[in-house]
Amino acid sequence: MIPVTLKQLRYFAALARHGHFGRAADASAISQPALSMQIRDLEDALGIALFEKGTRKVRLTSLGERVAARVEEILRAVDELGELARASRDGLGGRLRIGVIPTVAPYLLPTVAAALARSHPGLELRVRETMTARLLRELQEGRIDAAVLALPAGDPTLAEVPLLTEEFVLVRPAAEADRPVPEGGDLLGAKLLLLEEGHCFRDQALRYCDMQSLQPRELLDVSSLSTLVQMVGAGMGVTLIPEMALAVETRSAPVSVGRFPPPRPSRTVGMVWRRASPLSDQLARIAEAVRDAATTARDPGATPAVMTVGSR
Repeated sequence: MIPVTLKQLRYFAALARHGHFGRAADASAISQPALSMQIRDLEDALGIALFEKGTRKVRLTSLGERVAARVEEILRAVDELGELARASRDGLGGRLRIGVIPTVAPYLLPTVAAALARSHPGLELRVRETMTARLLRELQEGRIDAAVLALPAGDPTLAEVPLLTEEFVLVRPAAEADRPVPEGGDLLGAKLLLLEEGHCFRDQALRYCDMQSLQPRELLDVSSLSTLVQMVGAGMGVTLIPEMALAVETRSAPVSVGRFPPPRPSRTVGMVWRRASPLSDQLARIAEAVRDAATTARDPGATPAVMTVGSR
């Protein structure tokens, strides 16, 4: 049998993940013809067809699906060899691939990146910003080393370290500043603006407002907290945002901010990684540095009752 190369397996995994030669080639930083040739060589080496090739999309054959599962295991094991070498050193250096959810990344990452540069000068930070479900999948596939997201992650194979707990606040048009702040259930009659489906913050807000049963068409969904706040400023409705986003997102919009009556809605943001990762001890130390940075990143006007650092 013709030898199978690690490069071919990585290209195969990319094509299986994207289902499209062009996108897989872009993700792999090679040309589409070169990717096609590597896939053809892999199929020749194995003597089987791995993909059904359509005009716009490719999909795995039944055998290809079985191969894909094994290839993910092989690539994860290869990546862990490098992690073992890094774990044997006293300090954590080299590449750290960390994923962050969009409702945390813009507000926490600048401080975290600067803090890690000071505490671990040999660290090369690579950030992936996307939604929780995708981060958890990429974490299990070994494509990122750790993730910062809302806890609990709900996966017993992951280690979890709380970083901070923060409240959600109500953002309304400036003209409504003098009105009492309603409780969550009382927002049912308001035009509530929320992040699009897939954001965990959307689900948390809906639970507090007791609106889980609403159909998507009853809500106006957008893709960022910035857009939400600007739309509120334009008088299109009200929204909830996390405390850490308050200073950044409300400084250029004509809005008012209100605190909900107790019990106030909140979330705990934490860092997670695979318990089986050879870097587990080093990642625990990284989490300590990230927690310290999270404390620094808090709004100077915030009180401990609004945002508090999580316990160990």
